[in-house]
Amino acid sequence: MTCKTKEYKVASVQVASFVKEGGCCEYHMMVHTLAAGSFEQQLVALHEAFDDAMDDMCRGAHPVFVRYFLSDISNQAETLKNMLDKRQSCAVSIIGQPPLDGSKVAMWAYLVSEADVTSCGEGLWKADYLGYEHLWLGDACGRGDCSEEQTIRLMDSYQKALAPYGCSIQDHCLRTWFFVQDVDVNYAGVVTGRKQRFDMMGLTEDTHYLASTGIAGSNELRDSCVTLDAYAAVGMSQEKITYLKGSTHLNPTHEYGVTFERGTAVDYDDRRHVLISGTASIDNKGQIVHPGDVKAQTLRMWENVSVLLEEAGCTYADVMHMIVYLRDIADYADVKKMYDERFPEHPKVFVWAPVCRPGWLIEMECIAVRNR
Repeated sequence: MTCKTKEYKVASVQVASFVKEGGCCEYHMMVHTLAAGSFEQQLVALHEAFDDAMDDMCRGAHPVFVRYFLSDISNQAETLKNMLDKRQSCAVSIIGQPPLDGSKVAMWAYLVSEADVTSCGEGLWKADYLGYEHLWLGDACGRGDCSEEQTIRLMDSYQKALAPYGCSIQDHCLRTWFFVQDVDVNYAGVVTGRKQRFDMMGLTEDTHYLASTGIAGSNELRDSCVTLDAYAAVGMSQEKITYLKGSTHLNPTHEYGVTFERGTAVDYDDRRHVLISGTASIDNKGQIVHPGDVKAQTLRMWENVSVLLEEAGCTYADVMHMIVYLRDIADYADVKKMYDERFPEHPKVFVWAPVCRPGWLIEMECIAVRNR
């Protein structure tokens, strides 16, 4: 894996590349706008930099999944969607999580060489690569009277969308993201709704759950407080999946009432993907480590992630991108300095997004890829 950063006129692009001669190449890209100006101006600059970077650093690759982080989604989503009408070619996630560098928009893009990507409707896209059909869902907005009902409906709808491809959440979904508006109030309903549906699917502490992030984030609908992104692989067998525990440093999530895996390793013929869930400063008793100290929490969080990566046979050198969530925007400068010193080359983005437990000041997620 190699990382490169390139500065364009009004944007900066970071790309991590996993290149296989004669095989499938993968790229994770973070795009940050540098210029001031309106949202539309920054969005144009971001897309221009993305297009240039595809030619410069990801030639022959096709976008598979793109997430936009917006500073004011209620006023920006329509402009973005109008622009996407002319350029969307993969699953897209649009989340209200303000970039902490002061810009109005940032982007994470996952690209794969020679991928055949087609729309399945209702936000679901199919991408053929690595010998499987991968199903990516973006921007599914919850409907209902409360976060519990919205979560149940989202999961039911997702299960229905997977069925025509011979897939199910319990057997083929590899990763979910639950973005929750007013997370301190509404996350409990997400936890209850997810557990109810998992119980129906046979996903329990005795079987397995899914790698996941549950974090603050909003969509543009006033009456929707839950947004779901998800990723599944058609025909993926459980024998190729390893659920990561990190038991020296973290405890099983069901012990404090939630239902997700700390991470998931997925084996393909020539490589392993490692999907690390949202991870905070927690110990193997489920307690917050270093309350009130964001720098110390960052160090413990890195240690926890390192343990999970090592369990999957990886290190931070294999990490393709990082998303960092902060509860307090005042912590951004200190945390960014720590990341820039330890991970100067890795594609990463910092966003304002309170973690699901108020005492956690920071959380991160990442994806790693290594040879088999």
